[in-house]
Amino acid sequence: MDQPDVLRVRMFGNFQMHYNGKPLTGERIRDTHFTSLMQMLLHNVMDGVGRDTLEEVLFGDRDVENRHQALQTIVYKSKRKLKSMGLPDVNYIRLEKGVYHWTPLIPISEDARVFDELCVRAADEEDEEERLNLYREACYTYQGEFLSDYAGVLWAGAEARRYRNMFCECVESAAFILRKKEDWIQLEELGKYATKISPFSDWECLTMEALVESGRYEEAARLYAETVDEYIMERGVRPSAKISETMDKLGDRMRHAYGVIDQIQRDLSEDSGEVQGGYRCTYPVFKGIYHIIGRMMERGGQSVYLMLCTLVDGKGNPMKEGEKLESLSERLGEAIQCSVRHGDIINQYGSGQFLVLLVNTTRENCGVIEKRISRNFTIGRERTGIEYRVNSVICEA
Repeated sequence: MDQPDVLRVRMFGNFQMHYNGKPLTGERIRDTHFTSLMQMLLHNVMDGVGRDTLEEVLFGDRDVENRHQALQTIVYKSKRKLKSMGLPDVNYIRLEKGVYHWTPLIPISEDARVFDELCVRAADEEDEEERLNLYREACYTYQGEFLSDYAGVLWAGAEARRYRNMFCECVESAAFILRKKEDWIQLEELGKYATKISPFSDWECLTMEALVESGRYEEAARLYAETVDEYIMERGVRPSAKISETMDKLGDRMRHAYGVIDQIQRDLSEDSGEVQGGYRCTYPVFKGIYHIIGRMMERGGQSVYLMLCTLVDGKGNPMKEGEKLESLSERLGEAIQCSVRHGDIINQYGSGQFLVLLVNTTRENCGVIEKRISRNFTIGRERTGIEYRVNSVICEA
């Protein structure tokens, strides 16, 4: 159980303080001077913080007539606030030779300092099993960016970068040992956690590797497809080359067990009883279909067009991110699906954008499809519209 006389401080993620099992900070502290003062003092509890440094952080470039006096006033008010929060009545903050210190009468347990100590111990540990335990404990102690709500503050931003790099080193070090042990369950867990804590940092590679090494090939392929879609939807970019290279390397390992052709064909068949309209798929699948169609066109006789549908506002500009765009995107996807034929292929390329492969059609018919999509999408006198771009798919031979 937690020691009741320890002030527990969370720096990873949102800044929080707990004492005697009770939160002191609530969801957010409105007094920014108090917050900044406490963050610096509690993070530097061993050495304290110089008066000049505190004044620079608290006042910046603002024209304060007497900075020393203004800082003393903030410290005085902060002491009163700490007492009102329920901390024991002691001299919380003291000034010695130009350096402000937190009182030793109320011990501090700070997650960031615990993380630092675990990293040092892990690097110095000779026993591999114990080193793995320390690295894993460090990874799970890191629960988000250091003071994520205060990234614009110079000292906090610098510490956030330092801890982010240390977290990456811990994950890689733990993963290295887990590979040697062939502990794929723990590697999968580590990959999922790292992805959750530090998204869009390529940690999906660890999870994919663990899934493939465990023989769970379909799960690995599904995770890859979901990752590509998520990167495109959330960031508007494709995943890094590292993720693609990882799947290329792992691809040779993805072999299914022996099976008869009838069973294989049943597994491949689409359950299309309830499916209407075009075929919606992830971007990797869409890209593969595009390549195949390009090759099939070598034989001639097919005319295929690629259509890009983009949601635009009343002025013809692409719509900005937000809840409205998400709901309109969902409606546009439904409008496209019921407007194209069963053999046409659809992919949501990004927020408010869809790609459509129109197979075995003409340029004139593309115009007809555009009108059909707009008619199925538009409600009343809604100003939101759809911008269409259409290119002919050229044979890849």
